[in-house]
This record gives sequence, structure tokens and C-alpha cells, in this order.
Amino acid sequence: MRPSTSQFTIPDILSICPLEDATNPWYKEAAAESRAWVDSYNVFTDRKRAFFIQGSNELLCSHVYAYAGYEEFRTTCDFVNLLFVLDEISDDQSGADARITGDAFVNAMRYPNWDDGSILAKMTHEFRERFVRLAGPNNVRRFADLSEQYTDCVAREAELRERGEVLSLDEFIPLRRNNSAVLLCYSLVEYILGIDLPDEVFEHPDFADAYWAACDFVCWSNDVYSYDMEQSKGHTGNNVVTVLMLERGLSLQEASEYIGQQCQSQMQQFVLAKARLSSSNLPADAIRYIDALGYWMIGNLVWSFETTRYFGADHLRVKETRIVHLRPCDMILADDSDCSDSGSDSE
Repeated sequence: MRPSTSQFTIPDILSICPLEDATNPWYKEAAAESRAWVDSYNVFTDRKRAFFIQGSNELLCSHVYAYAGYEEFRTTCDFVNLLFVLDEISDDQSGADARITGDAFVNAMRYPNWDDGSILAKMTHEFRERFVRLAGPNNVRRFADLSEQYTDCVAREAELRERGEVLSLDEFIPLRRNNSAVLLCYSLVEYILGIDLPDEVFEHPDFADAYWAACDFVCWSNDVYSYDMEQSKGHTGNNVVTVLMLERGLSLQEASEYIGQQCQSQMQQFVLAKARLSSSNLPADAIRYIDALGYWMIGNLVWSFETTRYFGADHLRVKETRIVHLRPCDMILADDSDCSDSGSDSE
């Protein structure tokens, strides 16, 4: 759905976030190593490599995993870069082909000896080797399960894109939680902290309240921030902004304001649930895990204005004014897209 307006104001989400941002001291060294690792596979065309650099994935990791040691931080950079590779491959694929690609990723993640000869399988195996060296058995199992859920939802996203279909809000929320890869990225927290939570922790009501609030906060804020980039590429179907405009008959500005209200509610839910955890019978590691999710909530916001990924060269102006001037269809970034509503970004 392409908007009829030429600009809109994004909600002031930074002002409602009481959490403190930080950056990882190992950022420069580990980021350079991880980027060199991806470059060694020569997986991108020049155009997509430029977009890869512009994305500043490692800088995002520096904010959201600020507490990670060197080895763990390097592994998170590798994973987020691997997700970028996977997303770039599946973004150009049909639903059927996206499922084949997703199966390759999941099989390589689950089975160390599985190999279809693809670059994706080799990169996934190399990440997995780093990950399982320090991750606990519960964490490894859940990570593999979340990988499968992620690729299933990415494939469904591709199928919806083929049909030009936009889901209802109730259908969209669980899809977005998974195809955003936020839950996978949250799963790396256990690996970084050296903990291995039992499954029942995730079922605890207060833990679950904080967990899902943190996930939805990142997804919803990211969607309103990335909307201009996605509409300039003709990719709007996988965005809560579009879902709200279609389902509730909202204007772009009204949808933006509604998302701001929801983000405030999600932040309040997170803070209150986290406070209740301190008096629960859950182990201290569960509280450490929820505390760490806070870095994602604030870090993703700060990173969005530090880079040109979402707002282009205007990112600092947008941070100051919150006014986004919608860009015309960019034929280069759209990979020869016709700017129809035929695609969607997962990130």
C-alpha cells in the first residue's frame, strides 16, 4: 500500500524509553573480522554489498549486545550478518524457493554433518560451530527450533508477497514476531551470558509478559522507522504500518501515532513485568536474561538514527524533527522492482 501523502511524523519513541544505551568495547575489531568473513564468500553483487555495508549490522550488535565478551560478540556479528545473507537470498525468491532456502539454513543449523554444497550451508555450519562451543543444550535446541519457525514465517511472507495479500493484525503479530528474527536474536542472550534456562522459565507469566513486550516493542518501533525505506522499494506488505492502514482505515500519520501509543504500552508492560520478576521464585539467571533484552529495546532505537539504513542521509535530521519525507521509488535498491506492493523486508 503506497501512501498518498509526501511526509509523516514518526512517534517520539526514544523519549518513552527509560532504558540506558551502551556500546560494546570490542566493536571495531570484531566487526572488521565478521565483515571480512562474509566478504570471503563473495555472496553479494556490488549493489547488494553496498546495501550490506550501509546496513551497519555490526553497529547494531554493538548496541544490543553491549555486555558481550569478544568471542561472544564476534559470534553475534556473524549471526546477524548471516541473517542478512539469508534475507537477501529469500527476498528475491518465490514462496516455494524461499522454503528450500530456509530448509537448507535449518538443516545446517540442526545437523553438523548435513551439507548441500551451498555457500549458505557452509556459512551456517561455521556460525553453528562457534555457537555450540559455549551454548547450553536447552539454548541450542531452542535456537534450532526458532530457526525453523523463522524460516517458515519468511517463506509464508514470500507467499503472501506473491499473492499481494496483507494479513489482519491478529494474524500479522505472530508472523512478525518470527520473521523479524528478533526471537532468534534474543536467544543469543543465553549464549552470551553463559546461562541455559529451562523451558518452564519461558512459561512463567511475568517472564512471558516481559519477553513478549520486549519483542513487540522492537518489531513495532522498527516497522515505523523502516516504513519509508520499504515503501521506496515497493515493499510494504510485511509492516504493521500497512496492516493498520488497511484494517482500520487509518492514514499514514494516524498509524504512526497509534504505533507510538502501543510502544508506550509495551514499554510499560516490560518495566512492570520485570519489576515483578524480582519477587518471583525464578532463578537469578532469568532476571539477567530479561535485563539483557532491555539493551535490544533501547539499542535498536539509537542505532536506527546512527546509520543511513532507514532514513538515508537525513537520519540526523529525522532524529531531531521526527519528520520523514517519503522517498520516491528507488529502482537501484529495489532490484528492478516496479514499486508495486509485492515485497517486504524482514529486518
